[in-house]
Amino acid sequence: MSVRPAASESLYDDAVQVLSSWQAPDEEQDRLRVEFLRHLTEHPADGMWRECADGHITASTAVLDASRTRVLLTLHAKVKAWLQLGGHCEPGDLTLAGAALREATEESGIAGLRLLPGPAKLDRHAVRCHPQGTWHLDVQYVAIAPDGARHAVSDESDDLGWFPVDDLPEPTDDAVRDLVARAVSISG
Repeated sequence: MSVRPAASESLYDDAVQVLSSWQAPDEEQDRLRVEFLRHLTEHPADGMWRECADGHITASTAVLDASRTRVLLTLHAKVKAWLQLGGHCEPGDLTLAGAALREATEESGIAGLRLLPGPAKLDRHAVRCHPQGTWHLDVQYVAIAPDGARHAVSDESDDLGWFPVDDLPEPTDDAVRDLVARAVSISG
């Protein structure tokens, strides 16, 4: 078991605070919220980090254009599906929102993204970060891109593109469709 760096105690504390105070929109989301908090209680030293084989907290972002009619998705190089931007927390991250914004900025190449307050939703999905498999406990945010924003494909993507929020590309999945629908419904 790896030990969480002391400088990142604020990230762990922030994750607990965010998940404890978040008002889930439905029973399923509240069940995930409680599951994520239980994970952090059971894994106080490593539950935020990819090294935790039982699963780890991640942060992602649905990036909407200024009109909120298009979403920026990445054709993930490993997964080979269109996904929102995001990934693992890093030791320099101080908050989940900061990790989500960092990931979205790095993966999109867009400066000046405006993160809406609080998570939009939670998602638990299987991944291959470990040979036996593990779980991403994903805290998902929404960001608005500046008017006229231009994106750049990162090393983590095969492609990156803007898509109408009501006409997402394939292959994608219901989790991405649900996040985009939730993103569009949030004011801010």
